[in-house]
Amino acid sequence: MTRRAAAPSAAEPSARYEAAYAGMVLVDSGPLIALFNRGDRWHAPVLDWLRANPAARLLTTWPVATEVCALLARRLGNDCALDFLRWAQRGGIAITAAADGSLTEILRLSERFASLPFDLAEASIAEAAARLKLRHLLSIDADFDVYRDRAGRPLVNLLRR
Repeated sequence: MTRRAAAPSAAEPSARYEAAYAGMVLVDSGPLIALFNRGDRWHAPVLDWLRANPAARLLTTWPVATEVCALLARRLGNDCALDFLRWAQRGGIAITAAADGSLTEILRLSERFASLPFDLAEASIAEAAARLKLRHLLSIDADFDVYRDRAGRPLVNLLRR
């Protein structure tokens, strides 16, 4: 039986936590699709941002990765979707697993913003941001400004600043 360490308080993440997530930027599907599609109008801005921020550590969720693979395969072919997965496997982006309670929080967020078109990938990014205490993200969608962290601060979309 393994022992779990006591959870740090929500108000103050531990130094270990802060070191693990320092420099992390959550990434929605749009920038990832653009990165692997030279014909996408967001390809150059995403590539420019990545080149200007080489220390950024990219993180996404499984719903986003699923959406990226499906759209890349449909638009550009299976090889492109496989290239995305190979890039992730080499460390280009980390994919965070859902935690206990993630589904409940995603459902809560989706119900709260029911007036917007439902998007599991976006809700999973908002949930991961809250769970991991991250505020920075890359998205081509303007509607991320409706999401707030637990302190009520908006998420910061680094591609739309």
